[in-house]
Formats: sequence, C-alpha cells, structure tokens
Amino acid sequence: MNDWRLYRRLLHQMRPVRARFVALFGLELLATPLALLLPLPLKLVVDNVIGSDPLPALLQPWVPAAWTRPPSHMLIFAVGLVLAIALVSQLRSLCAALLRTWTAERMVLDFRAQLFQHVQRLSPLHHDRRGASDAAYRIERDAASIQYLAIDGVIPFVTALITLASMFYVIVQLDRALALVAVAVAPALFVLTRIYRTRLRSRSREVKKLESDALGVVYEVMSSLRVVKAFGQEHRELARFVDTARLGMRQRLRLAFAENGLALLVGMTTAAGTAAILFVGARHVVSGALTLGELLLVMSYLAQLYSPMRTISRKVASLQGHLASVERAFALLDEHPDVPERADALPLGRARGAVRFESVSFGYDASEPVLRDVSLDIAPGTRVGIMGRTGSGKSTLLHLLTRFFDPLSGRILLDDVDLRDYRVADLRNQFAIVAQDPVLFSTSIAENVRYARPDASDADIVRAAQAADADRFVRALPEGYATPVRERGMRLSGGERQRITLARAFLKDAPILILDEPTSSVDVGTEAGILKTLERLMRGRTTFIVAHRLGTLRHCDLLLTLGDDGRVQVREQTASDTRHADRSSDGEDGALSLAGRENDDPRS
Repeated sequence: MNDWRLYRRLLHQMRPVRARFVALFGLELLATPLALLLPLPLKLVVDNVIGSDPLPALLQPWVPAAWTRPPSHMLIFAVGLVLAIALVSQLRSLCAALLRTWTAERMVLDFRAQLFQHVQRLSPLHHDRRGASDAAYRIERDAASIQYLAIDGVIPFVTALITLASMFYVIVQLDRALALVAVAVAPALFVLTRIYRTRLRSRSREVKKLESDALGVVYEVMSSLRVVKAFGQEHRELARFVDTARLGMRQRLRLAFAENGLALLVGMTTAAGTAAILFVGARHVVSGALTLGELLLVMSYLAQLYSPMRTISRKVASLQGHLASVERAFALLDEHPDVPERADALPLGRARGAVRFESVSFGYDASEPVLRDVSLDIAPGTRVGIMGRTGSGKSTLLHLLTRFFDPLSGRILLDDVDLRDYRVADLRNQFAIVAQDPVLFSTSIAENVRYARPDASDADIVRAAQAADADRFVRALPEGYATPVRERGMRLSGGERQRITLARAFLKDAPILILDEPTSSVDVGTEAGILKTLERLMRGRTTFIVAHRLGTLRHCDLLLTLGDDGRVQVREQTASDTRHADRSSDGEDGALSLAGRENDDPRS
C-alpha cells in the first residue's frame, strides 16, 4: 500500500472529527505569527533603547510617538510585549493540547471499534490461521498510530512548511543573500529523507511483526497454563518468549540506529547552514549592510527557520513506523469475510426448522475435501444424531449449518431458502448451541445467561435456570445470580458451567438446537442429569447432536454416520435401536464401537 493511498484512507477516517481537526489546525497555525513576534522585543531593546535607530515601519502605526521617547518608555513597551506574547502563546498551547488530546482519542476509539467489529465478521478459520493475538495487536497497538499520523504528523508537518515559508520571507526582506545561504541546506535534507524513508519503513514493519509474534507466545501460554504447569515446561516457554522478544529487540535497535543516524546527518547539515549564515552576516554588519540588531534578528529567525526543516526531516523518519502500523491495521480491515452477506439478503423471523443439504461438499483445503456430496432432508422437529471417527467432519457439518463456512459446492436450505440468501445475524439467531467445552464470560451468572437474549428480564433468567436445573446451585452461591464466574467460568465446576450454557439455550428458545458432545467433559453421574435436561430442551425443536455414547443418541430419529472418505450414511432409528442404545449406555463406557482410533485433526 503506497503512501498516497494510506493518506487518502487516513483522511476518510478523519471525517467524523474534521471540524475539530480544522480548529486544531487553526490553533497550530497561530503559532507562526507568534513565533515571528518573539524576537521583536530583543531587536527593540538593542536598536531603539540601547541604540538610537528609528522604530521599525511595521510598528509605527501601532505604537504612539510618546512611547518612543525617552528610551525608558520603549523599554517598558518591549517588556510588556514579551509578557503579552508569552500569555497568548501559553493560552494557544493550552487550547491546542486539550483539543489535540480529545480529537486523537476519539479517532483511535472509532478506528479500534471499526476494526473490532470487522474482526468479529471474519470466520473462525481466518483466526485459526492468523491467531487471535495478531488481531489483538493490530487493534490495540497498530490502530493507535492513526492519531500520530493525523495529529502529530500531518499538522506539525504542514505548520512547519508554513513557518518555513514565513521565516524565509522575513529573512529575504532583511538580507536576500543570507536567505539564499539559509535555504541552501534544503536540497541536502530532502535527499537524506528520501534515502532513509524506505529503510525505516521496512524495519518498522519487521518490528511490528516480531512484537506481534511475542504477544502470540504470551496468549498461547496463558490460555494453556494448566498444561504448561502439568508438564513442568515453564522454563521452556520462558525461553521461547525470550527468543522471540530478543529478535524484536535487535530489530528495534537497528531501527533506532537508522533513525538517530538520520537525525545526526540532519543536525550537522543545519549546523553547517548556521555557521555559513554567521560568517556572511558578520561580514555584512562590518560592511554596514546590516545593523547588529538586524543580525541578531536574522540569527533568531534562522533558528526558527531550521527548526521546521529539522521537524520535517525527523517527521518523515518517525512517521514511517506509524505508517507501517496503520498499513497493518488497514490490511486487517481489508480482509474479506469468508461468509459475506448479500446486499438484498432476506430477513428471517422464526424458522420452522426444515433443513436440507443438496450435494454439499467442503474442505478447508479445496484439494482435500472433508465432506463429499452430502444430501439430507430433515423435517422440522427431527432429532439427528451424528457419529463418526475423530476428524471425519462432524463439527464441520454443524459449522456449515450455522454458516461459519460456506460449501465449496452444493447448497444448504433452511425452510426451502438457501442459507446464503438470509441475513447472517437473523440466520444465526435460529440456533441455540451447547458445546462440549462450556464458554462463559468473566461477568456474573445472570449476564452469562442473558447473553442469549440481551433484553431478557431477571424473571426470564430465573425461569431458564430452573429449566436447566441450575437455579438451586446458583442460589446457594454467596451472591446468587450476581456471582462473577471469573475468566472462562473457572469459579464453577464443569457440570455447573454446562448447566449455565443450557440455561442460555433455554432462554434463547431457538427453533434449531445444536449439541456438540455436550456431556463429554462431565462425569457419568452429572451426565445423567444433563441428559434429562437436554430431553426437555429438545422438545419441539430440530436438533443436531454429536456424541460418542449411544445412550446420548438413543432418542434420535435419524443417525448420520460420517466416513473417512467424507461421505455420510443416513439411517432411521427404530425402537429396537433405542433399546439397544439403552443397554449399551449401561456398559463400562457406553462408547460407540465405530468411534475407532483417534487422530489429531482439530477441525473435527
């Protein structure tokens, strides 16, 4: 992404705060005339108080003749001018600082919210490939660079150019030869910044990538801390983090060396210009072409002339890191969702629950299909059991149904309408999901249940908890439904967490229920109670249930067996099958014989 495209997108992001940006720009521009006035009192003291030169023509209309004589009156005027300039400058700085902070924070907040909203639209497969830490780094760290580009980059850059032109004009009026000598350093500064720009940008990109990688190690270890401790691998993970962070440190050192190398060259170039001005100016004073006060004024303006030159050169260098960050943030924003919503998508209130698969094939890699030519016709209210080896595509089938992914070929219909024709939010509102690993958020129990329906009342939450047999243990907690469950629900047992997710499913009251091995993480005694709750939850709903125990599937109307070749066998379950499942569930483990050997495919 080239710089011009980045700046165009940056300007688009600034549209909500453009009025404040213009006001801030005006305040920054006010610094230029104030800077021009700053050396003026010194000139008045040297030439009009100590010396006897006439008052500059610029001030004569504004200063009464009585103030020019005796010299003590002019001295008081010069001192008062210093205080007035200082007061206006400080008020301008205060207003600019407050407006700058407000504008910058609003821009960053809006940009982060936009990125976060977009990240949630991307499919789970995208985050599996990239990792959650990469998106988190771009939202939290890279997005913040937008304020530096817009507020601390563009505004100082433009105001520096205006200040540069103003100072150059004033010096030209005083001594044209000195002005030409002063700007002779500009071509050298331009060449230096052009040479360093590409190098600084590439090194900044590498720094951002390595910092994101280090954060990824932290995310991974903290989310798997029990496993790390169980195997005693703390030192190994520390070494992995340090190795990754050390690479980032080395790259940051290289970047700092390049930035400071450019600063050194810029400083020496402007120092050479200052020395040349001092040499030429002194000769002009000796020859009578300049007064001593005018030379002091020129030297003062020269410092302010070179200050914006140094600002421009250093901004070009420092902006490369922020441009690299914003480039990464925009790249995330440019990621296309794997399940886009059509512009004319249909609304969906409450579905009947009729589901049909028509020659559906899917694979995470197009050359290796996980599902092949799957065709099913499921009437509303049907209970569908799904069996198969680990890695055969059971969960993939459910992900297609909830449209986490779209089929590579064929189509899936809900109530005789292709899933891709519905609004995504409306479609997913038709499903209540209970997974094998209960997912809770670090808030209260009531808010975790209410997650299914944010407008639910407290009475609705209690009724849902009662239906899930969770009310009794919740009320026994110190704070009842207001009890915080801590991160990932670690304050509760596995069975209690699953009860909360069941209460969430009861509260949602969706027409289609997905149960992805809902009892695999609990003991047999807890499983029996959960199965009774599930029986109530499944009534009147089209249900898809994945399980390895026959007892869990004993009341299903259809059994789907997924083979290793990606094809699905469909069998209606009879009363004798149900009795056999009941007997099997009373055995040692009740596991399906067809579960077979396990493999490590995480996509199952």
